[in-house]
This record gives sequence, C-alpha cells and structure tokens, in this order.
Amino acid sequence: MIKFLDLQKQYFTIKDEIDEAIQAVISRSSFVGGKDVAQFEEQFARYQQASYCIGVGNGTDAIEIALEALSLPPGSEILVPANTFIATSEAVTRTGHRVVFCDCDPRTYTISPEDVKKRITPQTAAIIAVHLYGHPCDMEALNQLSQEYNLRIIEDCAQAHGAEYKGRRVGAIGDIGTFSFYPGKNLGAFGDGGAIVTNNLDLAKRCRMIANHGRVEKYHHEFEGRNSRLDGIQAAILTVKLGHLDSWLELRDSIARQYLAKLTHLPDLILPYQADWAKHVWHLFVVRCGRRDQLQNFLKENGIQTGIHYPVVLPKQKAYDYLTQTGECVIAGSYDTQILSLPIGDHLEAVEISKVICEVCNFFKN
Repeated sequence: MIKFLDLQKQYFTIKDEIDEAIQAVISRSSFVGGKDVAQFEEQFARYQQASYCIGVGNGTDAIEIALEALSLPPGSEILVPANTFIATSEAVTRTGHRVVFCDCDPRTYTISPEDVKKRITPQTAAIIAVHLYGHPCDMEALNQLSQEYNLRIIEDCAQAHGAEYKGRRVGAIGDIGTFSFYPGKNLGAFGDGGAIVTNNLDLAKRCRMIANHGRVEKYHHEFEGRNSRLDGIQAAILTVKLGHLDSWLELRDSIARQYLAKLTHLPDLILPYQADWAKHVWHLFVVRCGRRDQLQNFLKENGIQTGIHYPVVLPKQKAYDYLTQTGECVIAGSYDTQILSLPIGDHLEAVEISKVICEVCNFFKN
C-alpha cells in the first residue's frame, strides 16, 4: 500500500535527534514555556521572516487569538474562503463575528480577490487569506483591498510553512499570520500545536497575553484571556523538524514536478497551477477530474491511498445552514465533486512515485 501520509517513516529517519530532544526536555522538566519554547519561537520567526512568534496550543486557537488581538468591532463580517478546513470559519464565529464566504480563484484555489471585493460591506472588518494546499494567496491584490476599505488581513498559513509570495515568506505579509503544527502538516508536532507571527510588537504582546490568561506577570492579569500554550516537548520536536523542513520541501517539489511532467497529457485531468510569483510548498497535490470517485476507487484497488480536500465546501455544511448569505460560491461549489489529492511527501520512494503516475495513466487508458 502506498500511503497518503506516513508519520512513522518520517520519525524513523530522524529518530535519534527527536529522542534526544525529548529526553532533554524531560531531564530539564521545563514542560510549559521555558528554553525550548523560546528557542523554537525565535527560530520559526526567523524562518518565516517575521519579527515575532508566539507558540500556542493549536492552529485553531492561533486564528481565534489573532482575531481577538485585532480588537475588531463585535459582530464584524470576516471574509473567509469557501473551500478550506472549518477551523478558519469556526474561529470567526467563536470570537463573536460573522462569517462571509468568498469564492476561490479557479487556478490557485485560494480566495479570489475579485469575489472578495464584491462581498465587502460597511460591516466588513477583515479578510482571512488561507494559503491553501501550500500555494500563497495573491497578497498584493488583497493588501490593495485592505488599504482601500480599511480592512485587516489575517494569513492562515496552516498548510504553507515556508511558502513565498514574490520572494517573501507568508505569515507576516498581512497584519498577522497563523500556523498549525498538526502532525500531518509539512512541519508537524507529535500532537497539537500552533503559532502566530507578526511584525507588529503591540499585536505580538497582546497575542501572548491572550494565550496566557491575559497575564502581565505571574498572578497579575490585565484582562481575561485563555490557556493556549505550546508545550516544551512539542517545541523541542518542532525545532528538530524545522532543521529538516527545507530538504523535505525540496522533496515535495521534486515529486510535484514529476507529477506535472508525466500527467500533463491526460485529457480529463486538471493539474495544479503555480503562479509565477509563488513558491508552492505542496502540502497537498490536488488534481481535478470529472470522474473523481472512479479514479479514487481505481487507485485504492491498486494500492494507492488518496485524499479529498475537501469533499463538502463550507457554505454547504450543515453547520452553516443558519447563514443567509446571498450569492453562491460557484467555483468552489463546483470543485468539491472533482478534487482529489495524490500522495506527496518525504515518505515516498521513487518506485512509489512511479507507480502513482503509472496507475493514474492506466485509469485514463481504460
């Protein structure tokens, strides 16, 4: 079986480093905060070309804390892409704001600046730019809208560690950026974890306080916050893995290039697009096919795992039946029956990559 994801295999390639890092945290018994968290925050901020990084409990908390830190008017409208994981829109609702779904760009699958502009109202306060699948949003177009309409921009970088827009790493291009370190991400922890990055010192301070009970110093609290902190063991693991991230991203890019070169001739298969201003980090390699379900079943029968990201776009989810949004997200709504994620990652051997290519081609031959 060619696995879609194989975390165990990745662990075994860096086992000695990981085990040593975990044991060092245990020996120091610095489990919350401390040296390991500070070290990771410093290194990750530098990696993402941001001035500040705050480690938090998970990627969803990161978005919620970022929204809280921006101090938007209660009940503001927040523009969110229709095709993304529910954590993005969930965070909007949980912080007392209203979700407004926007359609996606037909080539990059990221939020469409043209559709964003159509949905801006006097109640709109922010845009969440999700760098979906590892491809950056068109940040220049979104920044122009933010300046024209006085909006804030949160970058959801959960799938885009190391991705670049016009030579700049994502995360600190807008007002604030959020990351997830869920185990299956390109940079994943051994449990939940997240981070916030920004170039704004005041935002960084407020995020850190929100994440730690509104604390100024021990037992002194300026406001009610929450408990959402990256722990020492996860930070130590992430520091080790951060040192390998660039080489893992190079492997993903190599696999993506092979797929693009050898599947381009297939008539009913639409391959992912990479804008010339983008560095795609290929968290997911998403194709479109009119016979998606048949292709997925064929690959499964031939020992190849695949995924669907996502099978139901957010506006169609039961959770959002209450919304009375006018204007359908036509493009995103038409893709959820077509998109399929092929295996990609540092766990794949050359022979497995060749088999994926071969079996996809065989499906279309038949």
